[in-house]
Formats: sequence, C-alpha cells, structure tokens
Amino acid sequence: QVQLVVTGGGLVQAGGSLRLSCTASGRISGSYYMGWFRQAPGKDREIVAAMRGATNYSESDRFAIARDNARDTVYLQIDNLNPEDTAVYYCAAGEDGGDLRSSSSYTYWAQGTQVTVSS
Repeated sequence: QVQLVVTGGGLVQAGGSLRLSCTASGRISGSYYMGWFRQAPGKDREIVAAMRGATNYSESDRFAIARDNARDTVYLQIDNLNPEDTAVYYCAAGEDGGDLRSSSSYTYWAQGTQVTVSS
C-alpha cells in the first residue's frame, strides 16, 4: 500500500513560480510511474506532467516534473503562473501500465493541494 502526501500549494501572483512536492509513505520502486493532475472548478481533471522511467511528459514547457528516489518524492515545478493555472493539484502513482496522460492509469492518489494564482 502506498500513501502519497502533497505539499507546496498556496496563493501566488501571476508570473511567479511554485514547486509542489509529493512524498510517498511506502517505498516507491522504480517500476512505479508518477503523474501530476489538476482540476479547476467546473472542469474535468487533467494531466499536467508525468514520468515513467526515463520518459517525461508535460502539457507545457512551464511544467517540469522531477523525481528523487532516495526521498521517495516527486516534484512539480510550475513557472510563469497565470490565473488559468488556479486549480486543485494532485499527484498519483501507478504500476499497471496504460496511458500516462489518463487518470485511470493510476492507482494511488494524494489529497489535492490548492494553487491559486492572482492577477
């Protein structure tokens, strides 16, 4: 069983940067893939960035995902934030395969963290 905890959300001014952290309570082996998703009010949950092995995926060059296996932690760096980035952000882990961009490919989910960008 894996439990994920996200930290680092908050209120940021437009143009600023933010780094979210997602730490696993159990050992995340290299076989797990990790993803960051977000959900804005009234919208569906959408992929932000993901990584599997040496492969990284990102919806925008403003998003960067990184992993520290020694700390069982995955990071999401968001640069040049704009109000459209306001959402609840989630991290997730999976190992059963599937499309990295699909939430259904992930088994474990952290609680969300609110990111609010003011103009």
